[in-house]
Amino acid sequence: MAEWAFLSTLFDSLQGHSPLLGRFWMLLMLVFRILVLSTVAGDMFEDEQEEFACNTLQPGCKQVCYDMAFPISHYRFWVFHIVLISTPSLLFLVYAAHLSSKGGGGAARESRRLRLLYLVNVGFRLLAEVGALVGQWWLYGFTLEAQFPCQRFPCPYTVDCFTSRPMEKTVFLRFYFSVGAVSALISLTELLQVSYKLACSSGQLGRRTYGRENLRNAAHEAAGQTLSPDLAGR
Repeated sequence: MAEWAFLSTLFDSLQGHSPLLGRFWMLLMLVFRILVLSTVAGDMFEDEQEEFACNTLQPGCKQVCYDMAFPISHYRFWVFHIVLISTPSLLFLVYAAHLSSKGGGGAARESRRLRLLYLVNVGFRLLAEVGALVGQWWLYGFTLEAQFPCQRFPCPYTVDCFTSRPMEKTVFLRFYFSVGAVSALISLTELLQVSYKLACSSGQLGRRTYGRENLRNAAHEAAGQTLSPDLAGR
């Protein structure tokens, strides 16, 4: 699929700006999310609505019960999550390319701007990871039940509806949640690491600036002391 190939290229480009933890996260993203969703999940969930059956022939009952059981399709929810995570990475790459083509402006200053933007990227990614975990738990839980009782208009009574391949989908649901939990943990660790390095570099920059100011002051004082005897002799 073209959209998956685009995302793979995007994350490959991001590797040059990412630390080791960021590369681990991208490997997890490419293999256990994009690759698995494009090869396995699509086939698994494509018949989700067609195979959803209820023990009534009342027109409209099956549709409203399906909407009640699955407010959002699993597959669409996960695709939206990947797009949400990819957006700040795309903005980061656009800004990095802009700085590279612009040139000048001081390498240290540009490097600090890139680190700050990368920190924002990781922070947004962490929020998206945690939000997706909470959303998946709230919408679907950890188990896909084989039988779903439904009492909703226009159903004439409480009908029993049945999902297709509930055990297989339950395993995948838990697998994807586990991948999300590991990704969130990696993002949190990377956020702390990048913040620490940024704070250390800011401290070093401040000490260098303070040292240069001291050298300038010392030079001015030395120049003043050199001029004073000459003026006194005159």
